[in-house]
Amino acid sequence: MQFVLVVHHGTYPLPGTPGAETISMEDAKAARADWAVVSSMANVTGGPPLGLPKDATTVRVENGSTVRTEGPFLDATSAVGGFLTVEAEDLAAAVAIAAQIPQARLGGAVEVRKIAKYW
Repeated sequence: MQFVLVVHHGTYPLPGTPGAETISMEDAKAARADWAVVSSMANVTGGPPLGLPKDATTVRVENGSTVRTEGPFLDATSAVGGFLTVEAEDLAAAVAIAAQIPQARLGGAVEVRKIAKYW
């Protein structure tokens, strides 16, 4: 199955903004390392059309635990940082990958949506 992971920055400062200066070098380095791991996965690629928000599953990591909620990430102050596609056996496997994305634990979230075919 293919899934799209929509990355929301949430409270984590966007790169190149004044808030980004508040992130410690250690935390920034850890986030880059996590992105390198996700980006190097053979089952992660660029993105096709997204499914509908109502069909999304949102993933956050709180106190080290993966928290999964049905529906889109609703935060008017958050910026979508991008998206990835994942080939995964099922939703649980896609959620496990989403939980590795730094924004899931750094004040943002990652929506997991099945890829839809509209045409």
